Amino acid sequence: MGGKNFLRMMTDQTASEAATKMISSDWNELGDATKNLATHVIALGYSGGFITTVLQCFACIAAIYLLVIDRTNWRTKMLTTLLVPYIFLTFPNWLFDTLRGDIGKWITFVGVVLRLFFPEYFKEYMLLPGALILLVVIAPSLIAYYVRDGWIGVGICLAIGCYLLQEHIRASGGFRNAFTKANGISNTIGIVLLFVFPVWALIGFL
Repeated sequence: MGGKNFLRMMTDQTASEAATKMISSDWNELGDATKNLATHVIALGYSGGFITTVLQCFACIAAIYLLVIDRTNWRTKMLTTLLVPYIFLTFPNWLFDTLRGDIGKWITFVGVVLRLFFPEYFKEYMLLPGALILLVVIAPSLIAYYVRDGWIGVGICLAIGCYLLQEHIRASGGFRNAFTKANGISNTIGIVLLFVFPVWALIGFL
């Protein structure tokens, strides 16, 4: 009788250990599959360029958003100046190439004519967008393509994002206020979005 109980206990223990090993093995396989999926998604994103383009659009829109609210909330010339090269570096390639063509040249031509001969129609809020378009049109190919598509442009974007974030935190009176004040949350979110594209691009260069 005791022998039967002992055999049953040994059988149950063996079955429990086998089940534990199976579950552990399944978890390991699931972890490996997740890692492979993440690797393939990143590789697809870089090879196809879709994710990079989407993140470029997000970063560019965030910078434009910050440029707009700067006129109403921050009014910091240094901030506005830094956003212009950031937008230049994060313009999606298809839009950048379009603006470097005849469309951008016509916009620049009209802006210069208004600024020289009809200054009353050239409003102050048009100055920075006009300077941005002019920068896109006249930028040498070395800067327009090599810097924008290389690690130098990514590094510049990261540096601008870090500087703006620390300036915003200091202007808000601390890290907590930057994330809790009603007029600071939207600004903080916009600045945080500036890091999305350069961080993704930096991973691709590593």
